[in-house]
Amino acid sequence: MLRLAVATDAETYERLQDPLEQRGIAVASVATTERTLPVTDAGFDEFDGFDVGFVYPPRIMEGGVADALLGVPWVNDRDAILTSRNKADVIARLDRAGIPVPETVAVSNPADRADLVAAFERFEPPVVVKPNSATRGVGVAKATDLDSFLGITDYLDLVHDYRATGDQSFLVQEYLPDARDYRVMLVDGEYVGAVERRLPGDALEAGQWKHNVHRGAEATGVDLPTELRELAERVAETLDIPWLGVDLLVTDDRAVVTETNARPTVDSATKYEPGFFDDLAALIRGTV
Repeated sequence: MLRLAVATDAETYERLQDPLEQRGIAVASVATTERTLPVTDAGFDEFDGFDVGFVYPPRIMEGGVADALLGVPWVNDRDAILTSRNKADVIARLDRAGIPVPETVAVSNPADRADLVAAFERFEPPVVVKPNSATRGVGVAKATDLDSFLGITDYLDLVHDYRATGDQSFLVQEYLPDARDYRVMLVDGEYVGAVERRLPGDALEAGQWKHNVHRGAEATGVDLPTELRELAERVAETLDIPWLGVDLLVTDDRAVVTETNARPTVDSATKYEPGFFDDLAALIRGTV
């Protein structure tokens, strides 16, 4: 039986265990963060005996240590994680490949105030301001006018003034009102399922607009139209990331790719196409 190292003990780890064990793959959690970790002890065997890793650990520095100790190939390796985490990189790559994305400006701090004003004026307000490498909607804001926009960028400037801040960039992006929000899942470049993320009615009435599940949205399995499936598959092919979540915003007249996730949470099996875990097991075996 193959042994699969999963660098998390959250939902994904729990949902992988039984289905993959039924397919000859033993799943074990490998703790890489918020702990002490001997790296020079030849007798340290916690990381021994694995054949493959699921997704490269979330923290790159600790991940490098775990990668060295495990010595296995990853379904999504370090390059895949770094590519997907850099939202501006993804948008630029997809745009060059002819894949529809929101109009976007990348800002590297410190930026001249006149340049920030010019960036804002490229758009029809409101605009979305988002960190370039955060997840789960953290730090994403909507600015309805120039003063609000500059106020947000002032706060980002203060954060980025701290020299230890690694990522000193953010995105300014067009806002698509009333767009439907989809997370599309792909295994080895093939569509395997999708959910639509919707906010409850009371949240919408209260003015909420972010559709992240971690912000209170509900993810409901949907039968995605063929053209949207093919759009997501083009994204996976362009980025060459085997296990990928692709976020789409769809209005009455267009569909755009807003970002990707190379560490997507495994959802309940009912939200995927039949044969999902067979496909995932085949990808893991192929990685070995």
